[in-house]
Amino acid sequence: MLRFLCFVCALSAFVACGRRTSSQSVAASSEPARPAVFLPPRVPAAMPPGEAGAYLREHYWDRFDFADTLFVRQADTMQMAVAFAQFVALLADTPTDPQPMQQLMRSASTSRTMLDYFVYLASEVLHDPNSPLRNDEFYIPVLEAQLASPFYDEYERLGPEYELRLARQNRLGHRANDIRYTLASGSSQQLYDLKADYVLLFINNPGCPMCRDIREAIVASPLLDALIGSGRLKVLALYPDEDLGEWEAYRGHIPARWINAYDKGCRVRQTESYDLSAIPALYLLDRDKSVLVKDSTDVGQIEAVIARLEGL
Repeated sequence: MLRFLCFVCALSAFVACGRRTSSQSVAASSEPARPAVFLPPRVPAAMPPGEAGAYLREHYWDRFDFADTLFVRQADTMQMAVAFAQFVALLADTPTDPQPMQQLMRSASTSRTMLDYFVYLASEVLHDPNSPLRNDEFYIPVLEAQLASPFYDEYERLGPEYELRLARQNRLGHRANDIRYTLASGSSQQLYDLKADYVLLFINNPGCPMCRDIREAIVASPLLDALIGSGRLKVLALYPDEDLGEWEAYRGHIPARWINAYDKGCRVRQTESYDLSAIPALYLLDRDKSVLVKDSTDVGQIEAVIARLEGL
């Protein structure tokens, strides 16, 4: 929650710095104009509680005027960031359904001003490494909307094209990209060769405080510990960089039951088969190496997904 409030505050500062006021409006009133505020719809009183989520997903933006570009300059963007995040939270139970986000971005594509504004909100909520709502499945329609728009030239498309290429790697429900990893002995093996009901790929760097916290959270989890002990879960701790001296010095901190390896030649980074823009990262894979959880830092999410699949 603290991280979320921080990036919402940053959004608010961005808009405040960028707001323009005409000399005519200043002359008309000596008081500062109140920021424009978006009000999401209310669920009809007679609607059964079980239908409220579906209703809000479909009608969340009904009261927003996508033709009103003046709103962008007058908006309370902190409130808009919260509203956008609440919309994303409504989509959490259908994490691979792009339709609601696609519809939103079609509506926002009425002008360059409006599209830029929603792209900015989406990048902060869905793509920022520190956002608790980071989600490539919902960010892909945003990037696709940018690339489908006539508002950007070939140079402005380079960024969205690169981000889209990375976002399309290792998607939920799809098989993860294979990785050839190297052990301290010098022998190399492949991710796809690991035989277990679940594989937890833990991309980490030695000395990274969040990496330490995640490592400790995995060790402290009774569920994950039991699965590791029975051989049903294998943890592959992968160091993706080239300073092997640093990796060697840190080897003793990795639990003996885990597979502690490095990416020889930094092939993952070179081929961009995984997004390494933010480390640490957790990928939970099933026995067929299909992605169950992508690019997470939340051990609780890993536990929840496994518990659901195990019927616990």
